[in-house]
Amino acid sequence: MRDQAETLRLKMLRRQGDLGRAIAVVSGKGGVGKSNFTMNFATMLANRGKKVAIIDMDIGMGNINILIGKNVSFSLKDYLEGNKLLDEVVFEGPYGLKYISGGSGMSSVLEWSEVLLERLIHAFEQLQKNFDYILFDMGAGATSWSLELLTSIDEIIVISTAEPTSITDAYSMMKYIHVRDMDKQFYILCNRAFSKEEGIETNERLKQTMKRFLDKEVTVLGSLPEDAVVRKAVREQVPFSLAYPDALISKTLQLIVARFMEHRVEEVHAHDQSASKFLTKLRSIFSKGRD
Repeated sequence: MRDQAETLRLKMLRRQGDLGRAIAVVSGKGGVGKSNFTMNFATMLANRGKKVAIIDMDIGMGNINILIGKNVSFSLKDYLEGNKLLDEVVFEGPYGLKYISGGSGMSSVLEWSEVLLERLIHAFEQLQKNFDYILFDMGAGATSWSLELLTSIDEIIVISTAEPTSITDAYSMMKYIHVRDMDKQFYILCNRAFSKEEGIETNERLKQTMKRFLDKEVTVLGSLPEDAVVRKAVREQVPFSLAYPDALISKTLQLIVARFMEHRVEEVHAHDQSASKFLTKLRSIFSKGRD
């Protein structure tokens, strides 16, 4: 297995070029609004003319399509099992963004065959060549396979709330990833803040904890307020940024999206880097436990 993984890695190194950014959106626990953030974040990127794809990696419990009122006929599972082509499991959302549903019945990548893993890498490779942003909406919490995948993704957006358990779980998630890749770029965001001060305090606690215990700098994206329009939009199955563009949360998210894009531009200029290293790190999928 390792020999084949190395062959795939070398192939991907040769094809590295102007590739899209692979970004995972994670949370330490459920109920923090991660998927809702992902959909609206992607919608705003697409509205800015970017080519955006969402991959719902909460396999078996994904809800990205539900948030926009879409029924999907096929999922990532159908592609991985060889029943459908990749294009057949890609569906269109607002402003032309694309998304892939997770499907069900595949709870652990450790149980997947070598063929399925190869198809997974091929899908990621094709998407990164064709999109500016690929957002991985990860399942809440941590499983062995999702953490392995996260070690191959260069940029991680970590969603927390002001609840102490949410902050602790968010830190634990970042710590686990950091000890395996100290160059990982983390962005943190407090969701459902009841005040601006609460959002600032939550982000500052996470930032200082990462610095103190791991000597790791993280980038604060900001905070999103608790807003009744979010629940209304979920019931209406429309992204809140589309249904209520003048709401405080929508305007705040616009600023966060702009901050995210500007930070990356500054980072690229500072370090003279042109593309994510995501494809070169996918060999981690084949590592421990599968030799």
